[in-house]
Amino acid sequence: MKTQTTGKWGELQARNFLESHGLEFIQSNYLTRMGEIDLIMRDGDTLVFTEVRTRNTERYGGGIASVTKAKQRKLCRAALSYLQTNRQMEHPCRFDVVAINTDNSSTTFEWIKNAFDYTG
Repeated sequence: MKTQTTGKWGELQARNFLESHGLEFIQSNYLTRMGEIDLIMRDGDTLVFTEVRTRNTERYGGGIASVTKAKQRKLCRAALSYLQTNRQMEHPCRFDVVAINTDNSSTTFEWIKNAFDYTG
């Protein structure tokens, strides 16, 4: 699959996976000049900003390893923009990562709740 196609497929798979674990879908692909948030979900009262990483190979490290400090800062800034724009500053929130590893015969999910803390 092409990278963009793989990414969209992965986001849909991650959304379905998270919904099957009781999270409620809010929005996908929230885009701001600060960065993009793949999925915004709700877990009870908590807003969950989710980075989705889909990999067909572990050759360059898994999806989790690809969420660098720089990427974390971009996600945090984008989340702050979302919270301010939507007047949601009073809600607790967290940052999750869903890594999807797929090969010809299987798809596995690795979900890290509260994968990192806010960094401004």
